[in-house]
Amino acid sequence: MKPPLTDLPIKTADSGFYGGFSVNVTVVSKIIISVLVVWCIFWPVQAGAVLGTWNAAILNNFAAWYIWVVAFFVIVCLGLAIWPTAGRLNLGQDGETPEFSNFSWFSMMFGAGIGVGMLTWAVAEPVAHFKNNPAVIQGVNTALGADNVREAYVWSFLHWGLGAWACYAIAGLALAFFSYRRGLPLTIRSALTPLFGKALSGTLGHIIDIVAVVATILGVAQTLGFGVEQFVAGLTRIGFNGLATADGSATTFGIVVALLVIMGASTLSALSGVGKGIKWLSNINMVLSILLLGFFIIFGATFFGATAFLVGIWDYITALPFLSFNVYTSDGVEGSEAFKLAQWQGWWPVFYWAWWIAFAPFVGLFLARISRGRTIREFVLGAMIVPSLMCFVWFAWAGGTAVDLELNGDANGVILDAANGDKIFAMTTFMLEPISQVLSWLMAVMIVVLLMTFLVTSADSAVLIVNTINAAGDEGPKARPHILFWGGALALVVGGLLISGGTSAIQTAMVIGALPFSIVMVLMCLALIKAIYNDGRRQAVGVPTTHTEIAAVTPAE
Repeated sequence: MKPPLTDLPIKTADSGFYGGFSVNVTVVSKIIISVLVVWCIFWPVQAGAVLGTWNAAILNNFAAWYIWVVAFFVIVCLGLAIWPTAGRLNLGQDGETPEFSNFSWFSMMFGAGIGVGMLTWAVAEPVAHFKNNPAVIQGVNTALGADNVREAYVWSFLHWGLGAWACYAIAGLALAFFSYRRGLPLTIRSALTPLFGKALSGTLGHIIDIVAVVATILGVAQTLGFGVEQFVAGLTRIGFNGLATADGSATTFGIVVALLVIMGASTLSALSGVGKGIKWLSNINMVLSILLLGFFIIFGATFFGATAFLVGIWDYITALPFLSFNVYTSDGVEGSEAFKLAQWQGWWPVFYWAWWIAFAPFVGLFLARISRGRTIREFVLGAMIVPSLMCFVWFAWAGGTAVDLELNGDANGVILDAANGDKIFAMTTFMLEPISQVLSWLMAVMIVVLLMTFLVTSADSAVLIVNTINAAGDEGPKARPHILFWGGALALVVGGLLISGGTSAIQTAMVIGALPFSIVMVLMCLALIKAIYNDGRRQAVGVPTTHTEIAAVTPAE
């Protein structure tokens, strides 16, 4: 048994505009994103039509791939935690201890992995599934009926539970293992060294990192796209008129205003690095999140939410084996039950699995950075179970309050009829306006500020992480022009796709962009299993397995 590979040179420019960056990765990534932006802004109708056609083709041909590949990630994560050889390995040097406390670690994981999603979907998704899901389509349950509440929570928990966090955990685990145990660059290609070796220093490695950059930009664009629509809805609620149409969707002017505010703040934050500004924003974020969740638990549907949480977890766990592998196949007859089931699965599970996969390079790299010194077992269980439970708490009490208000007839469609991004505002307004219009307005302001902090931290982190991948894993200071480019590019991708087809266009682009990266993630799983198996064999015969051990026994040149 030879020692593992601990040196993967990646060529970067020595000086000039691209000094410190891999020119191949950076330039090609910029060209791909620039072409997408120009296409969507200058030819929006054609872009919308073509993206729609591609989306239909992917749903027809790759829906099963997305469903099954995420099930594979869950199995691999749990298998690594159970496997004795893997579970006890340190994601760092042997004996190294974690940098962050468990509380800080969980808080940062939740903020990075979910962030703004809770403000839109914790209310909107249970309500959407309460109205329609496969059981309703098949005539088993009644839309908006009491018999449909449990089914609504099964699907909500499925989309934000173990499957989502397994995608993040695989990426984070692979990056941490190969960067901190092997001493390889903190970039996506390093995670595939057991399969491709030093070939990853060249074109193959460049392609993998480019795929990761494009997937990250499209995944974060999806998050920002929903956030922009919700931000505009919130601004309209607190008195800024002219930003949304009568049906609540953002106007082009509203999109531009929201993006200027959000991306302007996040680019300034990225330019300053992770300094006082971003820490200050994160602290505000945490306090406001606790206040908002506390409001729903205390003044919302307290008992209904508790029941939804406990019963929902049981229903989710018992349904998980079937839901993880079941694929609905369309018969091609529009309006038929089979067609509706396949269409629904494309709208929800397939969309979510693509979103989490596209988001995985971003969240995975972040998880790797904050998890050094933890064991694989600790990482897998901590990164999958605790954040999933936090999501379930939000869905149970924030979404449960909305479902309860609609179920008992009090809301009378006020929440149901609101746009997804506006549902949380519609619900808090309904709850507080009869008591005090000032309280209602202040709650809307608080949600807008919380939304702003989530969006700014997500966009800021995405820009810094894209530059880390482009700089061959170097986490040091990045050149100002490149930060400005990616900040502007992210804003233009979101704006261009929203203008060419609304959030559905962003959804389509992201589903397409996630497809090649899903293949990279499968290879990550295989590489990680191979590396851990071989490390067990190495340790049995006394061959070093970490880069410091290898350096200690290698004679100086």
